[in-house]
Order: sequence, then structure tokens, then C-alpha cells
Amino acid sequence: MTKQIISLSENAAKRIKEIMSASENKSVGVRVGVKSGGCAGMSYIMEYAKEINPNDEVIEDKGVKVFIDSAAVIYLLGTEMDYKKDNFSTSFTFNNPNETERCGCGESFKI
Repeated sequence: MTKQIISLSENAAKRIKEIMSASENKSVGVRVGVKSGGCAGMSYIMEYAKEINPNDEVIEDKGVKVFIDSAAVIYLLGTEMDYKKDNFSTSFTFNNPNETERCGCGESFKI
């Protein structure tokens, strides 16, 4: 069985649908990737996808399209994207089994 690159929790899928329906720009979904930075070395990035890039991996989960930058696939394999809301903040979180370290503030990670 092939491991899915990324999956969405029910909360994440619901929140992405809300964001997409409220968006005034014409997006085809959301794009998830990673970039160098942060105290642990890498950070997750998430943005509106206005078009499908030829090298994107396209994941459809719970009625949501997520486009994965081809360079990020190896870092995201098996990751679950979640959406958390508490008294002081709301955020998308990434439960990544490939992480070997995460910084104290939770903004960056190492593989």
C-alpha cells in the first residue's frame, strides 16, 4: 500500500472549505510546501493555489484539493494536516512522522 503524501483531518478540510468559499480570488485549492528557515531549519508554507503547476502532486481529500510542491513531497510523506482552535489562537498544524526535531515555538522543524 502506498503512503499518501498528506491527509486532512475533518477540521482542516472544513476550515479550508470555509476559507475557499470566502475568498474573493479565483483559487483552485491550497498549496502546501516547505522552505528553509526557522531555528530548526525548515518551515511549512501554505498559500492559495491560483493554478496547477506542472510538477505539483495533487491530493484530493474530504472534498478539498491540496497541491504539493514537488520539492516538498519527500518532507511531507505521511503527514496529517489539522486545524486547531483554542482560546488564544487558531492555526493549521502538521503532524509529520518524518520530523526528528521541532523548535520550541513550533514554527519550524528538522528532518
